[in-house]
Amino acid sequence: MEYLYVRVVKARDLPTNELTGSLDPYVEVRLGDNTYKTRHFEKTSNPEWNQTFAFSQDRIQASVLEVTVKDKYISNDDFVGRLMFDLCCEIPKMVPPENLVPQWYRLKDRSGSSKVNGELLLALWMGAPADETFPEAWHSDAFAVSSADVLANVRSKVYLLPKLWYLRVNVIEVQDLTPSDMYRIPLPQVFVKAILGIQTCCTKVSTGMTINPFWNEDLMFVAAEPFDQLLILTVEDKVSPNKDEVLGRFAIPLSYVDMRLDEKPVTCKWYELEKQVKVDGEKKKKVGFASKILMRICLEGGYHVLDESTCYSSDLRPTAKQLCKSSIGVLELGILNAQGLKPMKRQDGQETTDAYCVAKYGQKWVGTRTITDSLSPTWNEHYTWEVFDPCTVITIGVFDNCRPQGGDKSEGAKDSRIGKVRIRLSTLETGRVYTHSYPLMLFDTTGLRKTGEICLTMRFICSSSLNMTYMYSQPLLPKMHYLRRLAQKRVDDLRHHAQQIVIMRLSRADPSLGKEVVEYMFDEEYSLWSIRKSRVNIFRLMGILEAVAKRFDQICNWRNPITTFLIHIMFIILVLNPNLILPAFFLSLSVISLWNYKWRPVHPSLTDTSLSCADTALKDELSEEFDSFPTSFSSGIVSMRYDRLRMIAGRIQTVVGDWATQGERLLSLRSWRDPRATAVLVIFCLVAAIVVYITPFQVLVLFTGFYTLRHPWLRFKLPSMPLNFFESWKERRFQRNYICR
Repeated sequence: MEYLYVRVVKARDLPTNELTGSLDPYVEVRLGDNTYKTRHFEKTSNPEWNQTFAFSQDRIQASVLEVTVKDKYISNDDFVGRLMFDLCCEIPKMVPPENLVPQWYRLKDRSGSSKVNGELLLALWMGAPADETFPEAWHSDAFAVSSADVLANVRSKVYLLPKLWYLRVNVIEVQDLTPSDMYRIPLPQVFVKAILGIQTCCTKVSTGMTINPFWNEDLMFVAAEPFDQLLILTVEDKVSPNKDEVLGRFAIPLSYVDMRLDEKPVTCKWYELEKQVKVDGEKKKKVGFASKILMRICLEGGYHVLDESTCYSSDLRPTAKQLCKSSIGVLELGILNAQGLKPMKRQDGQETTDAYCVAKYGQKWVGTRTITDSLSPTWNEHYTWEVFDPCTVITIGVFDNCRPQGGDKSEGAKDSRIGKVRIRLSTLETGRVYTHSYPLMLFDTTGLRKTGEICLTMRFICSSSLNMTYMYSQPLLPKMHYLRRLAQKRVDDLRHHAQQIVIMRLSRADPSLGKEVVEYMFDEEYSLWSIRKSRVNIFRLMGILEAVAKRFDQICNWRNPITTFLIHIMFIILVLNPNLILPAFFLSLSVISLWNYKWRPVHPSLTDTSLSCADTALKDELSEEFDSFPTSFSSGIVSMRYDRLRMIAGRIQTVVGDWATQGERLLSLRSWRDPRATAVLVIFCLVAAIVVYITPFQVLVLFTGFYTLRHPWLRFKLPSMPLNFFESWKERRFQRNYICR
């Protein structure tokens, strides 16, 4: 696409207002119905703006470009001077902006004469989205009538996430505590509370109940650079169930904390505690205190701070730069356009959508400009990322901008979700350009619905195929995750804290990124329980087992006689030559993989809605899945859901009980609880031992295989004698060991 670029640099010697004796100048750029305004300067005749405007070719509906300098006033802005350009003959075509030198133009009055004092430095050219000024330019498809403070909210932007660290606080012991009541019973029940920003962790209550309590317990936090926060620790005594008494306090800036890059132990240090006492009823005074606390405090640089689900991670590098390896390539992403978007809101009686995209990969997030009042927006924006691991995922989300006409958000207003696309880099061929339209699916309380399509182009350029192949042999996470594992519950809590830090940082950016946008990109609620997710996991497991069982059943029941006959021949060869089993297995796997090469996917895989059961979920199940935590529904609905959960848990309980019964049956056949059954088992085992001893092993394997692959004419519908014996023993075991209701 072609764009008309107008770069307003500065002005000089502008005339002042005769009434006020000063000038507050700004520039208005008008092309047909599209109007831009630069920011204004107060009381100056030589302002400098350095702002660039871009008009897309398909929205140019005029042949004359008008650039007007005005004086900002309370009611009506005063006219200073203007310039008129004919687009047909006065604009250079496709000139690189770095080679174009801005020119000074003499301002003219309304009649077109050069009687006005002052000059304006401008640069005009027809360019493409590849121009360096494209991301910083203000675009005509953002808003029809725009100003500087409005357009700041809808321009393209790049966000760099803060570097996150794990903070480990190992609380060992405290010495010489002095409770307010030394003789109270029970003895002091002491614990340590640590606070870092909005994060709070507590140790367990010391079991010693002495003035020298001991814990040796780790507390974990998430800290973000720059380290400008205080770590506050308080030693408290649980006086009563609802009352805790502070026995000592200690605070340390994170900038003073040591950093650890490996599993080597950190030196223990004694820290003096301070005690607070009340003075004059209200004031608190810090006094010297003889108590000391022994701790190890360090910032863990060998971990990767998980702020997203592991299966959709976009960055798996350790926090410390010293441990990071060089990049293996570059990912290029082009966000072209969207088609068929659904209207997300109503303005002035009409349904509309103000769409923008957010792409997330690693520590770099990008946001496109907002295209207003369009169900088929065109962005044509290009971004690049460094790639350090091919087994990572890039996420592209599409949202509707809720800011009315680009202004500030009203209270409670949120950007609406339109849909998102996830692409795993390992599915991309290196050096190949992919251009494809991906469906946008929105899953909410109303069910699964398609909200449009987004067209993306991407290319993964690999600097070294050998290095990329080597990455497949490396652990998914840094080695500290395996040398000193973190409990899963602790990982989930730290992930939540990391996401909250990212949300706060992006909300303070300019322009800000809403909390609802970050949560949707992170998929924060992925770990919450729902019936649909449980059903999906069961179906996934059953699908794997069913695929193998279905193929085996087809062979055993001679559905394809030729295939079964070939299986017989291969079975005989492998039994007579056991050395060929492993070579045949690997050869078959390679041949099947090569055979499937011609059916390889041309584009990255899309979301499988049937696999996730999103298209078959009931409305009540969806309302439960998207319910807040804790619930916001009435007690009657919660009671109904609890009864349904009891019913589902009862089925799971039955299945687990059957599995346990099968295991107990194998372990208890020799216990002589049923003398007749055990006697039959003993006789059968003695006969089997003799038969197996005198019969060659290969003959036994051939007989077992032929019996399993026998023709359906030789099969009986009734269960066999060994199975009948096994099932009857199962029933006896159940009746003797369980109380039935």
